[in-house]
Amino acid sequence: SQERRKMALSFEPANPMPNVLKEGADECGGQEAHLTAIIGAIAIADLVKTTLGPKGMDKIMMSTGQHGTITVTNDGATILKKLVLDNAAAKILVDISKTQDDEVGDGTTSVCVLAGLLLEQAQELLQSRIHPQTICEGWRMATAEARAVLEASAVDNSSDPAVFRKELLKIARTTLSSKIVHAEKDHFAELAVDAVLRLKVTGKGHDGMGHVGLENIQIIKKAGGSMKESFLEEGFILDKRIGVGQPKRLENATVLVANTPMDTDKIKIYGAKVKVDSMAKVAEIEAAEIAKMMKKCEKIKAHGIHCFINRQLIYNKPEQFFADNGIMAIEHADFEGVERLSAVLGSEIVSTFDHPELVQLGHADVIEEMMIGEDRLIRFSGCKGGEACTIILRGASGHVLDEAERSLHDALCVLVTALKDPRTIYGGGNSELRMAEAVDALAARTPGKKSLAIAAFAKALRNMPKIIADNGGYDSAELVARIRAQHNAGSVSAGLNMTDGTVGDMAELGISEPLRVKMQSLQSASEAAEMILRVDQVIRAAPRPRDQEGGY
Repeated sequence: SQERRKMALSFEPANPMPNVLKEGADECGGQEAHLTAIIGAIAIADLVKTTLGPKGMDKIMMSTGQHGTITVTNDGATILKKLVLDNAAAKILVDISKTQDDEVGDGTTSVCVLAGLLLEQAQELLQSRIHPQTICEGWRMATAEARAVLEASAVDNSSDPAVFRKELLKIARTTLSSKIVHAEKDHFAELAVDAVLRLKVTGKGHDGMGHVGLENIQIIKKAGGSMKESFLEEGFILDKRIGVGQPKRLENATVLVANTPMDTDKIKIYGAKVKVDSMAKVAEIEAAEIAKMMKKCEKIKAHGIHCFINRQLIYNKPEQFFADNGIMAIEHADFEGVERLSAVLGSEIVSTFDHPELVQLGHADVIEEMMIGEDRLIRFSGCKGGEACTIILRGASGHVLDEAERSLHDALCVLVTALKDPRTIYGGGNSELRMAEAVDALAARTPGKKSLAIAAFAKALRNMPKIIADNGGYDSAELVARIRAQHNAGSVSAGLNMTDGTVGDMAELGISEPLRVKMQSLQSASEAAEMILRVDQVIRAAPRPRDQEGGY
């Protein structure tokens, strides 16, 4: 019997599925992989869903560690950026949110929520044994139809400057209505539009749209006062102090912007050691260093400037030299400030001063000190770059100011997008429902299983205004049904009035969005959902083993 057992064992087939992955690696496939990917993405969408719309709620993000920071925000990109995720599909949604923020500045929450809604519908279709490739084909057809509807409904008012300015104000108010500054959205909309209209559209990129120098708009945060006290200041404001004993106001000033060491207390040879046998020799070294610095100061003076701005510190001796010669000196301007200043003043950033004739100097009509609250700042007015302006934000605390800055930045980015592509569409859920109606009509005339995927796409679009209404505590099903009835009756501008919780006319309420923001959101959400849906296997690499000392 023992021999028979040995013979039986010898004829047993080898393991048909050998493990080719390293020990500790993990993999899952088939339905489990679908669920892992889809549920992870839906969880991220559910996380930010409550921040959508004018009545969206805020999240508090707390970081761990000794100096834990707190961020209070309802900005989708900011929330997702601060999350530490383990699910691969969830990270895809974070990436599309970042892309949306980089491309158009707004719609970061919408793009995640729409992708999550599409995947919810896909989950039901997968349970009905419809292949992911069939779903993806239907979605591509639905996306093309939805884009066509958006383009057909867009309006371009850029030919009339007065009408276009009103349109930009509507866009800014719509963007700011879901932010912390919504109570003062009219004031902040004026600030944002006034700042953006100073900018010029130059050149054309690969997408056929011009470049707008948003970097010419600076935002400075100063705690104190109320948000309504925020204001727009023409020119550039630098949050630094003028040197002691130097002029506090200059007119028709020539400016040199530099990035050079202006200290005399160390020898500029790294690792150098100097041995001396008496203090007299130390004094000689110091005198040589000072003479070298004074020679550099004379070279700077030879440029015929009235104001010297340096990226690095300016020590006492050169500061005294500039004061004696009536030159205003500003030290330790941060790198971003120096870059902006050089662009605004029309100057180069200089490191050597041997050839003044080759240096392009900047110019400002007036340079003077100004007070904001308890702080002194420096204002540059009448700069070469006439587009430059600064928005001073006031607020009760640092957290309020940070969120107000994010809100204003979103509005500025959306307005810049509108300058590049001035076509606008109605907001308030109007465009989503019009897209859903067109996609439903496409599903009705499409044969085969693809029609089910197209109908699911329409249902996902229709759920977007429902979420916006739910976040305001309104009856979403009733409101969406009424808007659909009005659209079918010919009132194509009907949408959600979130102030009163009713159906309103978006044209009368002035709720508009740039076409490009909605197009980007639709395309990104569709592509991300399709990518996640096509996953059939998830492979997790083995963790790196620790060594005996506790490292990797």
